Amino acid sequence: MSIYMFWPILLAVFSDVFYQICAKSTPETLNPFASLTVTYLVGAAVSAVIFYITGGGQSLLSEWKGINWTAFILGLAIVGLETGSIYMYKAGWNMNTGYIVKSLILSIALIAVGYFLYKEEFSMTKGTGIAVCLVGLYLINK
Repeated sequence: MSIYMFWPILLAVFSDVFYQICAKSTPETLNPFASLTVTYLVGAAVSAVIFYITGGGQSLLSEWKGINWTAFILGLAIVGLETGSIYMYKAGWNMNTGYIVKSLILSIALIAVGYFLYKEEFSMTKGTGIAVCLVGLYLINK
C-alpha cells in the first residue's frame, strides 16, 4: 500500500484529535452555535483558499454549478455532528469514553447502512466484530 492510501486516514485522525480537544474545551457558558459560526467562517475561508491553490485556475462560482443535494445535507450533518460532540462533553462525557462510545455506535450503524444501502458484504467476521464492539461498549460504560 502506498502513502496515497494512508495520508487521508492520517489527516482525518490528526484533525479529529484536535477536533475533540476543541469540542471538549469549548467554554461551558458559550452557546455552541456562536462558536460554530466562527468555526464555519474559518472553514469556509480555508476551503476557498485551498480551492484556489488546488483548483487549477477554475472559478469557484462555476464549480458551485455542479453542486447537488449532498453539499447541503453534508452541511446539516456536520452541524449535527459538531453540536452533538460539544453537548456530549457538556453533558459530562470524558474524552476517553464519549468518543469511543459514539464511534462504536456509529460503526455498527455504518455496517447496516453499507449492507442495506450500498449492498456491501456482511459476514460472520463482521458480526463477530459487532458483538465484540457491544461487549467493549458495555465494559467501557461499566
